[in-house]
Amino acid sequence: MDETLNEKLAEISTDPGVYLMKDNAGRVIYVGKAKNLKKRLAAYFKPPEQMDMKTGVLVKKIADFDTILTGTETEALMLESNLIKRYRPRYNVILKDDKRYPSLRIDIKSEYPGIEVVRKIENDGALYFGPFTSPTAMYRTLKFIHKTFKLRKCRKRTLPRRTRPCLNCQMDGCLGPCCRSVDKAVYDEVVREVVLLLKGRAPELIRKIREEMNAAAAEQDFEQAAELRDKMFALEKVVEKQSVVTTDFEDRDVLGIARAPDHAVMTLLTVRNGFLIGSRHFHFSDILSSDEEMVRAFIHQYYETDHFIPRALLTPVPLEDEDLVAEWLRERKGRKVNLLHPRRGEKVRLLEMASRNAEDELREWTAAASASRDLLTRIRKCLRMEHLPERIECFDNSNISGTTPVAAMVVFEKGKPRKADYRRYTIRTVTEPDDYATMAEVLKRRYGKTDMPYPDLLMVDGGKGQLNVAVAVMKELGIEGRFTVIGIAKKDERLGETDDKIYLPGRANPVNFSRDRDALFLLQRIRDEAHRFAITFHRKRRRKSSLGSVLDGIPGIGRERKKSLLNHFGSVRRIRAAAVEELAAVPGISQQMAETIRRNLDQMSG
Repeated sequence: MDETLNEKLAEISTDPGVYLMKDNAGRVIYVGKAKNLKKRLAAYFKPPEQMDMKTGVLVKKIADFDTILTGTETEALMLESNLIKRYRPRYNVILKDDKRYPSLRIDIKSEYPGIEVVRKIENDGALYFGPFTSPTAMYRTLKFIHKTFKLRKCRKRTLPRRTRPCLNCQMDGCLGPCCRSVDKAVYDEVVREVVLLLKGRAPELIRKIREEMNAAAAEQDFEQAAELRDKMFALEKVVEKQSVVTTDFEDRDVLGIARAPDHAVMTLLTVRNGFLIGSRHFHFSDILSSDEEMVRAFIHQYYETDHFIPRALLTPVPLEDEDLVAEWLRERKGRKVNLLHPRRGEKVRLLEMASRNAEDELREWTAAASASRDLLTRIRKCLRMEHLPERIECFDNSNISGTTPVAAMVVFEKGKPRKADYRRYTIRTVTEPDDYATMAEVLKRRYGKTDMPYPDLLMVDGGKGQLNVAVAVMKELGIEGRFTVIGIAKKDERLGETDDKIYLPGRANPVNFSRDRDALFLLQRIRDEAHRFAITFHRKRRRKSSLGSVLDGIPGIGRERKKSLLNHFGSVRRIRAAAVEELAAVPGISQQMAETIRRNLDQMSG
């Protein structure tokens, strides 16, 4: 060990705190917490034969370390989490959980509550069910509820008042509280049935409906009995498809881990009311943490956001600071949370199920990574590149007759889209239809800055003209040769061409991909994604521009009212065609404002 580090280690306190490992460039590469800093850091600097391989890899990269003392281990836990979020160290577990899965919300405080899909669970007194890791399954459940039960289907949270029933009500798919006199007790009973279903208590609901059906038949109300029979049969089909994994009907999250030398998978099984409702997989690369450290870091980062915290959490390994983590979960939830590592019974079977799912996901990831690397290797050979094109950036322009010109960049890393690095560009300097000038502006704006790494491969949508523009821009910026530049042009079926063409600078003929068509398909897929992204942005800009041209100048119409009108009607054409009464139904638009809008729109069309 370096003598300077040895001297520094001798002066470390035995108090709890956080340590930051740094490399030669001063970058923080690992953050950890310890109940006893001196003892924990000493474990990193033992003789090589006494440490495990993962720790040895980390220690070789450590050039310096800093420590921060805290009053308690709890404070150290919180500080560790904040520092990981701040520095995002390479060798820490960094949970990239930016996907909000949908949940179902029923506002029981509302007079006639409906059911809606939301992406954020709030502490507002409403009932939330989910999150559903399979949106398809959730929408299938929602469709069944709408078909079987007669809750209102209005999308607004407040009950709209109608003068005549909507189509759902006319088709006997809604009780119609917005336009009919509906007994509150009857409606509340329907809500209770839906809640029972969503809580996984369908067998109890079936028993209740069967009793009601028998009672209706005894009173010779055969029409009501037949309706209840159909509802019961539909619920029985739902129960057949559900997977019961526990007999105590508790809410639990179950964690499983699978590891390879350079990759790890954490699987989260979601059990609600004893039913397995979904699973999620989280991938981590370059992880040097132990399984125990991985689980603790995952728990803290995952439940720190607004994810639902169940009453029990099953972990694949025991946690050294189990009491500390359980207390933190209790504070987040507002009630006790059991943190368990069971050794027998049905809970062990749940852990085994989670581990098997993690192992299957890891095998699939490994196979996909191998196939992706093979594909990128063949692209490298076809394009005669020095390095694998692990990062590919593609640009596309979009405009109609030069109006509202925009451009877009998409990024693929190791054959997969990296949407966090996608960029959209509003063209600033080009006023006439000029695809070459537009491409030049966008490339200068992208590569004139260093906020993102350079790609291994730059692809521009177009033929030799766009490619020459890209090469000229790279020369102007002084980065020629840093990466490979290609152009992709669509096939010309009139000339009998069967494939899109890939052009390299200084080469007249396109690159031959006849033996590697799947490699060409990947490049086409990236180009198509760039085209989709650019077109979507262009349509959004045009819609905003059109809405502005229609509504700008009307007294009292600002940004928020424009947004409300567009959200309500969906298009400028429908706003133009709307009657005063329809305009007045938009939130934030009074009767007087609706008349003003209608009068101004009529003047424009006249």
